[in-house]
Amino acid sequence: MIAFIRRTCALLLVVLGARGLGAQAMPILERREVRVDGHPMTVWSKRPPREPRGAILLVHGRTWSARPNFDLRVPNGDVKVSLMDALVARGYAVYALDQRGYGGTPRDGSGWLTPDRAERDVSAVLEWMHARQQTGNGSPSRKSVALPVLLGYSRGAQVAALVAQRHPTQISGLVLYGYPDPGAGGTATADPAVPPRVRTTAAGAGEDFISPAVTPPGVKEAYVRAATTMDSIRADWRQEPQLAAIDPALVHTPTLLLDGERDPYANASNHPAFFSRLGTADRWWVVLPGADHVAHLELQGAFVNAVVAFMERR
Repeated sequence: MIAFIRRTCALLLVVLGARGLGAQAMPILERREVRVDGHPMTVWSKRPPREPRGAILLVHGRTWSARPNFDLRVPNGDVKVSLMDALVARGYAVYALDQRGYGGTPRDGSGWLTPDRAERDVSAVLEWMHARQQTGNGSPSRKSVALPVLLGYSRGAQVAALVAQRHPTQISGLVLYGYPDPGAGGTATADPAVPPRVRTTAAGAGEDFISPAVTPPGVKEAYVRAATTMDSIRADWRQEPQLAAIDPALVHTPTLLLDGERDPYANASNHPAFFSRLGTADRWWVVLPGADHVAHLELQGAFVNAVVAFMERR
């Protein structure tokens, strides 16, 4: 499946300033290249200064790429909402994938992304991560390394569910965050002949922020700037009915279902049935009060506490 996977020769090292993250220095953002079937995929990573407690892969949703979602910078230095930084501060190595056509990853020759293609890409990155963890970033490791946790957000949660069904031995835990209404995987409508390549607008980039009471100052504005800059042309999906293959009964990996109370996409009225059908008894469901589809930027402390508590439940 994978033509070859390699680490890029040149790492883009972005030093994010000298301000402290708690008692630690700001972690360094590294850009790595993972080739999947010959296609270059951008994976962003950050690591704690000491041996990580574990690793987690973050997969963004249908509209915006990894960095607006998971490594957002707010001009006001007192407001820190980088999810990558927050997880690093808790001792975890964090990786965030730009899917095909998003952020630092170009479209492939088709110009499209499909659910099955996205699932294979995430699986390949997990394989690369595990190999990297096993070798201790190039140095032989004397201890076994736990499998990474996979966190999918929105459309990324649907892709993550497919990965968990088809590659259960690649992950130790599954976090489905902002998981869209089960059964909303798309109707069998004809795909356009060519990708629409719609330009991103500020209104579109800010549409998920519907809970101003829990949104920190400047976060929405910073998100809009980042999304319109890093994803100026929206990626295009086709063959979306492939998502109908998701069956919670086939997910045997320990799972955290994580929602914002006001999230219009994660339909809480349908989630009880989805949750009860998961094929694992090791399952959690956490709802963050007052938050919406960007809960990880609005109530980040509670969000991170839920994710870390799930990862460290044993």
